[in-house]
Amino acid sequence: MKKYYVKNRKNTQTIGLMLYLYGTIYGINLQQQKNFIMKKLILTLGLVAGLSALTIAQDGHSANDGHGHGAATTETQPTSLADIKLDKTTHDYGNLKQGENGECEFKFTNNGKEPLVITNCMGSCGCTVPQCPKEPILPGKSGVIKVKYDTQRVGGIYKTVTVNSNAKSGTQTLTIKGNIEAKPVEETFPQNSTPTGAPVEKKG
Repeated sequence: MKKYYVKNRKNTQTIGLMLYLYGTIYGINLQQQKNFIMKKLILTLGLVAGLSALTIAQDGHSANDGHGHGAATTETQPTSLADIKLDKTTHDYGNLKQGENGECEFKFTNNGKEPLVITNCMGSCGCTVPQCPKEPILPGKSGVIKVKYDTQRVGGIYKTVTVNSNAKSGTQTLTIKGNIEAKPVEETFPQNSTPTGAPVEKKG
């Protein structure tokens, strides 16, 4: 009976020791998990706080802080009250002979409420030369844009003239078209020389 009691007591002590070790190990793992979760939570909170501070700093640095940020986007350019109305935008030469007059005119009127200023006229190539008024065109007044095409170039015509101005309708594009026919080639024939003086008689 005594031996059985001693044996059971040893088993109980062994089981208790194992339970103690298991509890200690479990406690250590639980504490490590808690530490890992706390570290992750602290890191996440720090990241959120940093992003929030950056956003607040950017919002505080606005376009109205005296540094001129965003001034180009907030300013509105005044709209011109001048405008241009053309009698036509295309001139058709039809068929021209090589070397014929290649001038044409585009008439226009300032139907706005401010003087119309044409700042630039440019042909699409060197063979098309425009001439625009340099002086401002008052409201209700008219002007003429002259265009000269080099008719020494044989073949089809399709060129443009770009007109820049302060008109509220914007840039205007004029078009000239037609065809240049080559000059007919004049053929020259050799002329027979006419003998001068009376024929000389031969005596036998």
